[in-house]
Amino acid sequence: MQHFIDVILPIPLEKLFTYSITAAESEFLKPGMRVAVPFGKSKIYTALVFNVHQQKPVAYDAKDIHQILDEAPITTPTQLKHWQWIADYYMCTLGDVLRAALPNSFLLESETIITKNLDKIINDDDLKDEEFLVYEALHHQSSLKIQDLVTILDKKNVFPIINSLLDKDAIVLQEEVYEKYKPKLVRYVKLNPQYAEQAKLQQLLEDLSRAPKQRDVVMTLFSISAQTKKPVKVSDLSEASEASSSIIKTLIDKEILDEYHIQEDRVGYSGDANEDSKTLNVYQEKALEEIKQTFEDHNITLLHGVTSSGKTEVYVKLIEDVIATGKQVLYLLPEIALTTQLVTRLENYFGGKVSVYHSKYSAHERFELWHNVLENQPKAQIILGARSSIFLPYHNLGLVIVDEEHETSFKQFDPAPRYHARDVAIVLAALFNSKTLLGSATPSLESYHNVQQGKYGLVEITQRFNDVLMPDIELVDIQDKHKRKRMNGHFSDRLIEEMTDALKEGHQIILFQNRRGFSPIVECNTCGHAPQCSNCDVSLTYHQYKNELRCHYCGYYTAMLKTCMACGSVDLDNKGFGTEQVQEEAQAIFPEHKVARMDLDTTRGKFGYEKIIRAFEEKEIDILVGTQMLTKGLDFRNVKLVGIMNADNMLNFPDFRAHERSFQLMLQVSGRAGRTDERGKVLIQTYNPHHRILQQVSTNNYAEMFKEQMDERHNFNYPPVYRLIKITLKHKDYNKVNIGAEWYATALRQVFKSHILGPEFPPVSRIRNQFHKNILVKIPPQQSLGKTKKAIVKVNNSFLSINEFRSVRVILNVDNY
Repeated sequence: MQHFIDVILPIPLEKLFTYSITAAESEFLKPGMRVAVPFGKSKIYTALVFNVHQQKPVAYDAKDIHQILDEAPITTPTQLKHWQWIADYYMCTLGDVLRAALPNSFLLESETIITKNLDKIINDDDLKDEEFLVYEALHHQSSLKIQDLVTILDKKNVFPIINSLLDKDAIVLQEEVYEKYKPKLVRYVKLNPQYAEQAKLQQLLEDLSRAPKQRDVVMTLFSISAQTKKPVKVSDLSEASEASSSIIKTLIDKEILDEYHIQEDRVGYSGDANEDSKTLNVYQEKALEEIKQTFEDHNITLLHGVTSSGKTEVYVKLIEDVIATGKQVLYLLPEIALTTQLVTRLENYFGGKVSVYHSKYSAHERFELWHNVLENQPKAQIILGARSSIFLPYHNLGLVIVDEEHETSFKQFDPAPRYHARDVAIVLAALFNSKTLLGSATPSLESYHNVQQGKYGLVEITQRFNDVLMPDIELVDIQDKHKRKRMNGHFSDRLIEEMTDALKEGHQIILFQNRRGFSPIVECNTCGHAPQCSNCDVSLTYHQYKNELRCHYCGYYTAMLKTCMACGSVDLDNKGFGTEQVQEEAQAIFPEHKVARMDLDTTRGKFGYEKIIRAFEEKEIDILVGTQMLTKGLDFRNVKLVGIMNADNMLNFPDFRAHERSFQLMLQVSGRAGRTDERGKVLIQTYNPHHRILQQVSTNNYAEMFKEQMDERHNFNYPPVYRLIKITLKHKDYNKVNIGAEWYATALRQVFKSHILGPEFPPVSRIRNQFHKNILVKIPPQQSLGKTKKAIVKVNNSFLSINEFRSVRVILNVDNY
């Protein structure tokens, strides 16, 4: 009887691939274990076992597996079910989901090793110059990797040379699989057991009297051991005894001390839980009771609480109840910046039960956390993380909290799976029969619409914590200010006046400008030419601190120009403004105060966010300029004034959600003001103060905004009334994309008749030298989503089977907003 396994390969294959295994292996292997398998001509991949069976594949002969990499599954059955749902719903493959879900260190990659063929003698004259270089290098080194050849030959494509050497039998290729994860081993020391007796110890100390530093180390070791009753780290011993590592090494060499290693997690919590959670006020207490009641009838509840109403404390009470029953909690946040503030708060309440998971952590740190969750360890009871934490191998999830659920950062745009973490988290909770709580001061239209449909429960908190007043929001007409010459750079006289007052009283200020860099366009005043990115159809943004022009789409950069590239004129002017320019102007207006900036450029490092947030909390910074990172649930106690530098560029964005997004963004950033006794102030600078959205923001009128936006969505058939699937075609050849998109749209119209928009070039139609063209499929409420997707997949397969279009890349994005 033959045995087989179906595996998920970390590449976008439509079907699972089948491999042959022995009877003994079939008893040992379980779904969720990793195996190394050959694929294609010479590649080796790490694959995940999906199921074990006895059905022989019809279309091909099943190859044998190389080796089994795990002793136990590294994923859970629920997790695999969840992955399948993601692959089906978001129209991608299980391989895509596997790549996104598993930390890199799990996916061992094979590397091609090149060695000399010792069985054949090659005459040097038979080799071309480049082949000779490789062959010569193999005389000096027993083996080379592909990367080594790239360096030796100084060219990227080395495969033709490898092939010609293979044809001449000069070299042999082999694949080697590398283990990527390295555990963190910490060095410890203890006294050699032979000195356990009093007499021998006395003798040792007398012998060491001529080496006082070594003797100090031994004495320090005693005192640390006596105090802590724990193993002693080499680093702690070195610090406490003020001895260099060479002295400790000498003691180890003399066999006075024994050295040993203990494996430790890279991210750990050293303190204890030292605070009880705060007592809730009347409104929070009422909200908590209502949440528990709505959970009896609904699996999902929306908590609509105004900014600074203390939603986090309500979450903490719910978490306490869940972990008391021994279940796990997933707390999802949209931004890594938010986790830095929240970790400290949660660790004060729950100590070492909190683990954090996001993309700024290294592969090794993520690997360790994965294992802690898989083994259901006490330190992984509460997982606080950005969107990728929905992929972890939970055992018994009791509650999912999605904070700031309206945030766009929850949507993954590239690469596949293009999932929305909020929706995927709701499905994950349903698989565990547990509850989901969505929290926001400005809920997304979809969630609020679901409340009105009776799908979700709704709980509201209308009062800020400690009865602090909502901030006073004032609209400043900058068109009028420009006319009256009352602008200083991009600052109106009102904004400067309020900033001066706030700084005088010792308060802090946040200035919001949703564009990084110094200015988005550099233009020649003589001929009107603006430098463009060579790879994308977009103007280059000027970054002053590096004095360079940079593309925010592909990362291309060049030194700032001294003269116009078109006419040679030196009269270059900056148009528009970003966070850098706001920072510079603020520093010029208030030279004696510290101005800092928080955007993608200043938070690149692992602790980039923490440094800025901590400095602001500790009042080292008076004015913080930032992009939308600043808007998301951060809690700063001393901010009195928030200035929105220009509200119009958000409102006039070509997107059906621009108005909803602007409302959310402005209300969220306003919510950072006046979070303690004194009432905060928000100034919104705009050319159009009578805009409906700005009026709704100034009166904090969510209900009116919801009603007005929903009317528009009904009229124009947009979500949440209709579903959307966006199809993007990409290729470096403009004509190919054009013809391909026309063919695709025509094929879709034959199936769906109406509700197909496009094909249309997006505002930025070329990125990284690839032309983009979009088609939008609108799905009416009564139309089956599953059948629609099947029809699209059929059209897609027909499209890719045409020779001419095979090189066009097609991206299917479900719920692309």
